[in-house]
Amino acid sequence: MSQERKQVVVFRALPPDLLARIEARHDVTVADPRRAEELPRFLAALPAAQGLIGSSFRLDADLLDRAPALEVISSISVGVDNYALPDLERRGITLCHTPGVLTETTADTLFALILCASRRLVELSSLVREGRWTRNVGEDLFGWDVHGKTLGILGFGRIGQALARRAALGFGMPVLYHDPFEVQVPALAGLAVQRPLDEVLQRSDIVALTLPLTDATRGLMGAREFALMKPGAFFVNGARGGLVQEDALLHALDHGSLRAAALDVFATEPLPLDSPLRTHPRVTPLPHIGSATHETRRAMAELAVDNLLQALAGQAPRHAFLPGRFRTA
Repeated sequence: MSQERKQVVVFRALPPDLLARIEARHDVTVADPRRAEELPRFLAALPAAQGLIGSSFRLDADLLDRAPALEVISSISVGVDNYALPDLERRGITLCHTPGVLTETTADTLFALILCASRRLVELSSLVREGRWTRNVGEDLFGWDVHGKTLGILGFGRIGQALARRAALGFGMPVLYHDPFEVQVPALAGLAVQRPLDEVLQRSDIVALTLPLTDATRGLMGAREFALMKPGAFFVNGARGGLVQEDALLHALDHGSLRAAALDVFATEPLPLDSPLRTHPRVTPLPHIGSATHETRRAMAELAVDNLLQALAGQAPRHAFLPGRFRTA
């Protein structure tokens, strides 16, 4: 017996072959609600939608109310802070995500941010590009070593552990981490040590965030936390912008002892043109590229399509963040 065709809304572009996989089994509407000209088509498709697949768009309770037939959302992301989780859980809607396939790529980006901030790579590259390199650099343009420095990691899931491996095994960096759970990683035995939050902040030369954004972690880094950091420390965020109170970060850069920050994420994205973080001389900003490689984005999209098709077929998807009707306990 052939599977019932269902209504699917694709709200973020997919590679043609992956879109064709969905179209072979279901009726598909492609509409990116971030584009003003496509928003009406997206909204018009919601009442009949049984599956949604995409990313980088906030699906709040009001939008979910427009989709009474919804069975599954397949997010092309690891983070799920764009979704109204209580409403999804209440309605038994399955929410899928794509953990694992972007771990190493995101850890690469985080370590690149550490190197960029410490060695002032973006700033010094601009010196050459703009024709301002007219003599050998002096002490005013020196950076700071990364090898041997203490790295503090807030959040020690897959990405935090991958970052710790790069630091401890590749650069000889002692690693302190803060996480609700003690994590056993054989390759890091004796090299990565769990410590309370305040101690990690006080002892680390570099503090990096790899936490999910939840009600408990929102605004975690505020004035008190930045004040606890070592004089001359670096701050790196490649997780979610909402983890940081940006006014407090700016104050720590301008009036505290924080040396520099490297940021791939912001509270509002894209970063507004009037944000002081965009042009601050001691901030290295990136446009949320943690997983942005050809290989990894392809793997994320493949996994998201697998999740969607499995859920719509009545099978337990590979990676359900909220299992919905597939709950087994």
